[in-house]
Amino acid sequence: MKILVLNCGSSSIKYALYNMDDKSVLTSGGAERVGLDGAFVKVKLASGEKRQIMHDIPEHTEGVKFIFSLLTDPEIGVIKDLKEIDAVGHRMVHGGEKFNKSVVLNDEVLKTFESCSDLAPLHNPANLKGVKAVSELMPGLPQVGVFDTAFHQTMPQRAYMYALPYDLYTQYGVRRYGFHGTSHRYVSARACEFLGLKPEETKVITCHVGNGGSVAAVLNGQCIDTSMGLTPLEGLMMGTRSGDVDGGAITYVQKKLNLDADGMSDLLNKKSGVLGITGISSDMREIEAASAAGNERAILALDMYTYRIKKYIGAYVAAMGGCDVIVFTAGVGENQTSLRSDVCGDMEWLGVKINLELNATLRGKEAVISTPDSKVKVVVIPTDEELMIATDTMNLL
Repeated sequence: MKILVLNCGSSSIKYALYNMDDKSVLTSGGAERVGLDGAFVKVKLASGEKRQIMHDIPEHTEGVKFIFSLLTDPEIGVIKDLKEIDAVGHRMVHGGEKFNKSVVLNDEVLKTFESCSDLAPLHNPANLKGVKAVSELMPGLPQVGVFDTAFHQTMPQRAYMYALPYDLYTQYGVRRYGFHGTSHRYVSARACEFLGLKPEETKVITCHVGNGGSVAAVLNGQCIDTSMGLTPLEGLMMGTRSGDVDGGAITYVQKKLNLDADGMSDLLNKKSGVLGITGISSDMREIEAASAAGNERAILALDMYTYRIKKYIGAYVAAMGGCDVIVFTAGVGENQTSLRSDVCGDMEWLGVKINLELNATLRGKEAVISTPDSKVKVVVIPTDEELMIATDTMNLL
């Protein structure tokens, strides 16, 4: 079975074609600057060779159409006919309370998903465009939606409710939903498999740390709490997002700077976080270099960044009554060795002991980085949301 995975953002389309017989990636890539000048598509072949192709992409249908043409291209294509594709799995960002698992997409499901667009105005409409593009180009091809928020729908009410007037929840759905759910689901299950543990008997804390970041408490295979909220702004300090901040500070700054709601949202989402503290960059590699050079604001940003992660781990240990496994994943979690050692430092009280020598050399590979006598296993598990989407798609069909 061959399954195409699509992740349509507001101005991008990422894709990967899987042969599910052996779960291999036949090809992958992504279209950038959709709807903008200078659009292009990056293609990574199974051989590892990479290509960049300039192509005008005015909207998502044209982007999906061009990606389909690349899949069958005589030179770089990997299939002879589009009919070889058995189904398409889509990353769908915000399913609200409507979806607690992946579903086959039909008119009723899409209408319900569209009703959640107020909660993710940048992402959900783009996801829908991808679905409609496939329907136009290959009518009747089965499509499946895999929701970022679905894994977190097992959270108890005490964890997802905000202490706001209850009517805001019943009328507008204001509550914690959480994101990165497909990643948290994948790495929590994979970590248990890797360690030979039973997920239904294990307490796992998953740290998805990239330009956006979130932590989740996974008790016996189910999420019971997560750091992101109604939107992906809450929780950890991130590349350009503030994470947790006093609501009173928000209204205070809004008045001082004479900002409207959109202006305040822009400040919190695009001008804060690591970028806001350092004034240098949102890229953690650049911040590490600046810190090593003695930049005081870069040193502060890294200290704040790791402290937030450590604090959430402590909170979730309390929430679950212990912890068996801590997982690091995503771009920063998989590759920034100092982050892992700093987060896990001074956690001997929990029984966490890191193999510092091994950790210092490990990037982007599955491995146990805790010592044999560490009571809590600490592992690096590279995330694979696309494989999770392809697997869900195959299982549903």
